[in-house]
Amino acid sequence: MAVENYAFLIPLLPALAFVLTFFFGKKLPSGGAIIPIAAIATSFVISLLITLNLLANPEEVVNQSYSWFAMLNIGILVDPLAAVMLTMVTFVSLLIHIYSVGYMSHDKGQSRYFAETALFTASMLGLILSDNILQLFICWELVGVCSFLLIGFWFHKPSAATAAKKAFLTTRIGDVMFLSGIVLLFTDLFKIFNGTIPDGVYILRFDVIFAHIPEIAAMNAQIFGMEVSHITIITLLFFGGAVGKSGQFPLHVWLPDAMEGPTTVSALIHAATMVTAGVYLVARTFPMFIAAPSSLLVVAYLGAFTAIFAATMGIVMNDIKRVLAYSTISQLGYMMLGLGIGATIGAEAVGVSLFHLINHAFFKALLFLCAGSVIHAVGTQDMRQMGGVAKVMPVTAATMIIAALALGGFGIPGTVIGTSGFFSKDAIIESAYLFGESSGMWIPYVLSIVAALLTALYIFRLIFMTFFGTARTDYGGHESPASMTIPLSILALFALFFGGLTSKKFNTFVSDTFVNNFVNVDIHALADIGGYHLAEHAGHEPMIILWMPLIVATAGLLIAALVYGLKIVNMDRLVSRNNPIYKLLYNRYYQNELFTNFVSVKVVYEGIAYAGRATDRVFDWTVNWISDLILEAGESMRQFQTGVVQNYATAVITGVSLLVILIKVVMEVL
Repeated sequence: MAVENYAFLIPLLPALAFVLTFFFGKKLPSGGAIIPIAAIATSFVISLLITLNLLANPEEVVNQSYSWFAMLNIGILVDPLAAVMLTMVTFVSLLIHIYSVGYMSHDKGQSRYFAETALFTASMLGLILSDNILQLFICWELVGVCSFLLIGFWFHKPSAATAAKKAFLTTRIGDVMFLSGIVLLFTDLFKIFNGTIPDGVYILRFDVIFAHIPEIAAMNAQIFGMEVSHITIITLLFFGGAVGKSGQFPLHVWLPDAMEGPTTVSALIHAATMVTAGVYLVARTFPMFIAAPSSLLVVAYLGAFTAIFAATMGIVMNDIKRVLAYSTISQLGYMMLGLGIGATIGAEAVGVSLFHLINHAFFKALLFLCAGSVIHAVGTQDMRQMGGVAKVMPVTAATMIIAALALGGFGIPGTVIGTSGFFSKDAIIESAYLFGESSGMWIPYVLSIVAALLTALYIFRLIFMTFFGTARTDYGGHESPASMTIPLSILALFALFFGGLTSKKFNTFVSDTFVNNFVNVDIHALADIGGYHLAEHAGHEPMIILWMPLIVATAGLLIAALVYGLKIVNMDRLVSRNNPIYKLLYNRYYQNELFTNFVSVKVVYEGIAYAGRATDRVFDWTVNWISDLILEAGESMRQFQTGVVQNYATAVITGVSLLVILIKVVMEVL
């Protein structure tokens, strides 16, 4: 039997592992870690085999669909886009689970941890495999629930419990927008079918949605006196969901605080699961976005802004995990920018963005696991208390430096020499240049270049503060066990070589997703609907444009080396609460104060309280008015209740007499 027939096992096995580990994990060694490890390893093998088959036969897309409530369905879709995501998620999750055996060895909640991470992985895999938007949303919500459980894993710590609630509530804002988009999409499709859905047609399946994009785009709504296409409204609502899940401005505030969970959870969230879900959503529904006027421009500009906005905060953080958290937000901004540039390069944008997503998964998982290795050994997350860690942790130091080079995007243009990040991030920056050249909109390109400088600066600041110089405290570190260093070494190889070995084939393979799918999508025709003018990516950019990302990355590295390595600059004046710029960045632009104290308290809580009081007063007045009316009516009716039998007899006789007269009159008329 062909391996494609076992695709349904990819999310099912980790889900089953969750059940078994939850009930029996406490009775097994290492909290039952072997169960999710075996399940995810099997899912990885199935995913890899399906991906290899698609590489050889791109038209052999896996599509299995089953009816659910007549017009809806439950289904599996494995095309090139889904295949690369499935392979990456299962592979990275597998390594994180293996690493966790050593990292969580002394934690009493081991079995609960492995049960929840198995469910987390299963939810993400289910999201990727979904062939319809409703099923994707259900798995999307499961991912959110699992993140709440894992961020608050050490729930006895108030900070962890608060961070979990913050993540859950912040992402709910985006989720409401996403669900609103689905409701509007369903309503439009129902109108298109005139309320009668043909047999075998599932209204929210992606092929049905894509086939009716022109009709949806023809529907308009009046918003502030302007005609806005329904396809634009729907895609922006979808993007709102992606902004929440993928930590884009302004709903990124939950992500840095999500560091309160175990570091392995941070690696899982930032590399393989939750935050990539938003990018995947935009990529999966790309045909809708390219047919929506202005939607891709919103994606491009917000992604570019998020990339530089988060990077500015990364350069002043002292918590090693928090630096990496802002790094994730920034790199997710690059991925969104890559998708937004589809306004110029069409479906190629999907390949460009997903290539960075995959490479980022390798080096960001490596960065977090290396950070976990350091924290595990030295007992602190504060880089100011480290220094000289490379002397006692050579493997961790070497692998983290490789990850830093990949994040910084170091490589030689025009050659196959370079880290994975070099091949993927530079492709986004070069595409942003093409976007500016063809549209005259240069802001995304400029922001992406400045963000590349800051990226190299903050990551090598981390490297020099952590691994070089002399120990600033008596931390007494030691190298991590083999169960932790072996996954680090494997990820380091992928961070170094995956990009160079796969760059040409990957982009073509993924970009052709909508051509080789079970329904062909004409991207150029949809771009005409959206008003976008596509340009061919000729690959003949000026030499300075090709070298610019490397130049600014090298400048960032040199600044970090001079300031934090050689210490030729006295940072006491700069790193001071008296410095307004440093104070602004260190306090994260006062976003927490704005959202927590103003938006949450003043707008949300007090707004709800005011609305509640007003509603209560309306109800009180209504109830009191009805009560007074009934009392007055009863008081009036009491006048007729005298208790005298003769009065009642007179009333009965009078009534009967009137009734007889009425009947007589009616009969004569007829």
